[in-house]
Amino acid sequence: MRQPNPRMTAASLAGAVDLSALRSTPPAAAPAGGGPAGADPTPAPTGNTPYVIDVTEATFQNEILQRSLQTPVVIDFWAEWCQPCKQLSPVLEKLAVEGDGAWVLAKIDIDANPRLAQAFRVQSIPFVMAIVNGQPVDAFAGVQPEANLRQWLAAILKAAGGEAEVPADPRLLDADDKLQAGDLDGAEAAYKALLAETPNDQNATSGLAQIGLMRRLEGVTDGRAVLAAAEAAPADVDLQTRAADVEFVSGLAEQAFARLITLIRRTAGDDRNRVRTHLLDLFAIAPPDDPVVIKARRDLTSALF
Repeated sequence: MRQPNPRMTAASLAGAVDLSALRSTPPAAAPAGGGPAGADPTPAPTGNTPYVIDVTEATFQNEILQRSLQTPVVIDFWAEWCQPCKQLSPVLEKLAVEGDGAWVLAKIDIDANPRLAQAFRVQSIPFVMAIVNGQPVDAFAGVQPEANLRQWLAAILKAAGGEAEVPADPRLLDADDKLQAGDLDGAEAAYKALLAETPNDQNATSGLAQIGLMRRLEGVTDGRAVLAAAEAAPADVDLQTRAADVEFVSGLAEQAFARLITLIRRTAGDDRNRVRTHLLDLFAIAPPDDPVVIKARRDLTSALF
């Protein structure tokens, strides 16, 4: 299963989808048994929300191509017999409602609309494609974790030039709330659960690093005493790393980084690796674009190589 690829561009999808035949030609006749006689060709929005709509060949032009000129449209190709679709579609619908109009979810039943499935070259379902300004910009097949979907949608909105943001993952907010309340065990479990689905989630990684820092500093009541002890024993890894933690939480990140990089230059083997890991944990807490972090990363590379 291919993961959603936020870096895929419209150019990479060029030629993969032919929408021209669907812009003006009338829809093909519905297959025998495809639906009840006299059925409304324009189904009501799914879940009574304007942000989740059912689309047919008859409504494709207005509901997807025209709408996408103003608002990104995410197409969910599905079928009643598709069990994975029943896992993915509710999550997409929930995110569309949370998006509050930043984007619209268009649901297409491939059995009822085979020409649309053919035009988009749908080979398996669930299949999801984003349309911006009348053109496909990214797509993926298969069920995806909610965290991945949120990241993918954020990239789609950015590609569309919009300033709207996808709401934060409720699981992340819950973990953050637990951390703020001092429930370190609960927060740790929540961050780890999120990372199990999205290993590269920077917010969850940062949260775990903060928990580690807080636990290391439990029982430390006199920061100056910690720094004085480290000053008297420059080769003591335990004292130096504890002093770096004290400096970091005191707003002296640059000094903390410099202390650990100096220690890396002095150590070897397991001690060196332990200090390097400690430093990377502090990096994870700090903003990655902070000039102090950027410089410290360069200094770390120099110290290691």
